[in-house]
Amino acid sequence: MKTLFSYAFSAFCLFFSSQLSAQKLNEIQVIGSHNSYKSQMAPELLEYLSKVNPSASQSLGYAHIPLEEQLDLGLRNLELDVFHDPEGGRYSNPKGLEIIKSAGGEIPDYDPNDALSKPGLKLFHVQDLDFQSHYLLFADALKALKNWSENNPDHTPIFILINAKDGNIPGTRPVLPFTATALDSIDLEIRTHLGMENLITPDLVRGDYADLESAVLARNWPKLDEVRGKFLFVLDESEEKIDRYLSAKPDLKNAVLFVNKKEGNSTAGFRIINSAVRDEDYIRDLVQKGYMIRTRADSDTKEARAEDYSTFEKAKASGAQVISTDYYQPSTFFKSDYKVNFEGNRYERPNPVLNNN
Repeated sequence: MKTLFSYAFSAFCLFFSSQLSAQKLNEIQVIGSHNSYKSQMAPELLEYLSKVNPSASQSLGYAHIPLEEQLDLGLRNLELDVFHDPEGGRYSNPKGLEIIKSAGGEIPDYDPNDALSKPGLKLFHVQDLDFQSHYLLFADALKALKNWSENNPDHTPIFILINAKDGNIPGTRPVLPFTATALDSIDLEIRTHLGMENLITPDLVRGDYADLESAVLARNWPKLDEVRGKFLFVLDESEEKIDRYLSAKPDLKNAVLFVNKKEGNSTAGFRIINSAVRDEDYIRDLVQKGYMIRTRADSDTKEARAEDYSTFEKAKASGAQVISTDYYQPSTFFKSDYKVNFEGNRYERPNPVLNNN
């Protein structure tokens, strides 16, 4: 027999679902993860880094559960870092293995399927050091996401940030640059392994408007119920790299990726603004104008270590549609109860700024 609580909870869920169903895509707020693919670094590598770069070691003291398990929890934002490797093998046998071996540690089974030898975009955090990932091939991560989506066809759209990493770090092997062609290969892999029918693209949002920003300012984002089961990708990169991508996809026509272009540009629509504390009012103003924004609840393990929710509170209040965290579950690296979610242990809700107008 149902209790009064169970009836009340069922009523709340129905009310919550009906609220979300009536919204447009930009009128919701979701929580997701940062560096979502990242699995735990070998302790010997963290110990090594603590001696040569203590702040880096501390900032890397986190890991995530597999992507599908994050989505099962209710997270609806992921962040994936890709490295260009068209021939394969560039990142095989990372140098960090020697550090682990010299410290007497056990070599992790980091690449059981020899994925690093295969051609295609790779998925990990830092070459040679933070190289352990739930999926070393971007293509394999995309296939897993598609499989999960097919098993959960009515899911709220999943927002995925892409970092195209080509920064060289002293002591690590040189990376390949992301030229326009290399950036376009990100599009190609997404199209191939997810399918265009499963994507929310700039063309879809633009519709009959002259450009993407005009459509965004006219609030031409699709209704949420029209895009359930789909993915939206954003290139979270520097202006220079974004301009390279735009040289291959002028005005984002036939593009898979939205880009982090500042408002006032014809391709502006989805912004990355990481400091909710400094930029709360700025974010809120952009949200009210029609832009979608991603911000962060925490970074570099600092908020979690201090159990400080002030950044998360600012992020929520700003109306940023996408809020990323490393702590949708408490840390297993240090003692802390810090955990980021909305009321009712949820990871999505109606947007508090747009639904209070």
